[in-house]
Amino acid sequence: MATDNNENIHDNQPEFDETTLEANANGEQVIVDEKSVEEQLRDDLGKEKDKFLRLFAEFENFKKRNAKERVELFKTANQEVLLALLPVLDDFDRALAEIGKSADENLLKGVSLIHDKFKSTLTSKGLEQVEVNPGDTFDADFAEAITQIPMPEMKGKIVDVIEKGYKLGDKIIRFPKVVTGQ
Repeated sequence: MATDNNENIHDNQPEFDETTLEANANGEQVIVDEKSVEEQLRDDLGKEKDKFLRLFAEFENFKKRNAKERVELFKTANQEVLLALLPVLDDFDRALAEIGKSADENLLKGVSLIHDKFKSTLTSKGLEQVEVNPGDTFDADFAEAITQIPMPEMKGKIVDVIEKGYKLGDKIIRFPKVVTGQ
């Protein structure tokens, strides 16, 4: 019963959120905003914590974005260098084909060693040859048809590979150039 009376007394009193009544010089009551120093410090601390968390999250996102951009830069730079070296690899292939026709075995062996070392270096950097062969079905996603020749028995198939294609990882950086049957 005593608690009920206390509750009723408390319910009858007007509540002021973070305000108090203050008497002025004329005896009138004036409502004044008044936060204790502790409450103000708590509010300020909450605001500063929020700023800190937002800044920290922004910095973490910046680090992730920066790391991703750095990886992309290395991939792109590597791709450009490998693309520039592909014509040299093509020249080596043509040189080996021509030297193979000659009788000079030592020359063939020397050029072949250099070719193999060059090719293994490019492979170690992630370069792979796109495998297309004459007789395979032509797929425009993996090869570039530079011309078509009338061959009913090879319609829709690769007749000849003019230039080899290469990929770096999963991305094709140079499509093989092929002749297809029509």
